[in-house]
Amino acid sequence: LKLQFLYFIASYTMNVVRRAVARRFFSSGMHMGLGEQELAFQEAAKAFAETEIEPHAAKWDEEKFFPTGVFKKAGELGFGGIYVKDDFGTGASRLEASVVFEQLSRACPATTAFITIHNMCCWMVDTFGTEEQRARFLPDTVTMENLMSYCLTEPDSGSDAASLKTVAVREGNMYRVTGSKAFISGAGSSEYYVVMVRTGEGTKGISCLVIPKNSEGLSFGKNENKMGWNCQPTRIITLENVMVPEENLLGGVEGQGFKMAMAGLDGGRINISTCSLGAAQKALDLAIDYTKERKQFGKPIAGFQNTQFKLAEMAAKVQSSRLMIRQAATALDQNDPSKTPLAAMAKFHATDKCWEVVDEALQLHGGYGYLKDYPVERYLRDLRVHRILEGTNEVMKMIVSRSLLA
Repeated sequence: LKLQFLYFIASYTMNVVRRAVARRFFSSGMHMGLGEQELAFQEAAKAFAETEIEPHAAKWDEEKFFPTGVFKKAGELGFGGIYVKDDFGTGASRLEASVVFEQLSRACPATTAFITIHNMCCWMVDTFGTEEQRARFLPDTVTMENLMSYCLTEPDSGSDAASLKTVAVREGNMYRVTGSKAFISGAGSSEYYVVMVRTGEGTKGISCLVIPKNSEGLSFGKNENKMGWNCQPTRIITLENVMVPEENLLGGVEGQGFKMAMAGLDGGRINISTCSLGAAQKALDLAIDYTKERKQFGKPIAGFQNTQFKLAEMAAKVQSSRLMIRQAATALDQNDPSKTPLAAMAKFHATDKCWEVVDEALQLHGGYGYLKDYPVERYLRDLRVHRILEGTNEVMKMIVSRSLLA
């Protein structure tokens, strides 16, 4: 897949005139510190976002349409298993993945967010699964022919993930699973569900099962009526005496699920931060263009110092978020001991500051920013949930403070 991806890059750049260096320093910040391969990933993701996602994103939001056909096209480019090892996936780094997700989320952070969740699930199978499980689950998921959903949160278990109550009782060579999972992205559409279940006591009594959609006793609630993320379904999953074969126990060993879940969330926090970053950069670019064109009191509003200072503050928030995200991604690539607090720090900083940037971009658009004719209001709605999921920002601060005081 990685060779196919790089071949696409070569073909694409032969046929498309490469853009000149960005006219704004703050947009050119996207390229800082990146090598040739990262820039190739960036260019491909940007082209895909502009042609396959951006023209349709507003309609998907309005119609609550889940663009599975576009996911398959993304899979053809290797975007379904970006950091899955290259015998099945693209074999890219977390830094390269963040570059891809930033470009995709400029077009639609909600669509990109699901792609990141799917990537996290594929990575968990790739990293913790047996060779037999990798060969069974990865070929049709890294291509996004079949989708995967991550199932940790429960109606009564959110920030306190270790208190989950979904139970898996072993019966011979099967597990009987009973419980429910809440706020599951892609539920009802995904083919596989990476489910954290209780097989014992405490955190060491949590295991991970991969459960197929067609399992008897697995059912899905209504699609939640959400503020944002309308282009992906979010449902409760109910498991009533679902029988799951032991060969679907991820890694083949009980008691490893909590470790798997937390490892997955390190990357998930970087991913969702990147989705905020891409949307914030796009909102900043739109705000710059609008303030140059919009005239009040006889001149463009970009000519007022108040506007100039606001744009400067927005740019600083975007750039600081990008630097923290890429530092955290590099720490994860290098398995640095500080990877977990760095991911948490990037998550709460970027999702808070990037949401502020989008809010400020809307303010600069005035009444027009409140209209759905402009994409800024959609970004505002989509980004708000990023401060809640993958661990609330309050929990992120707990993780960082514990590491400081340890």
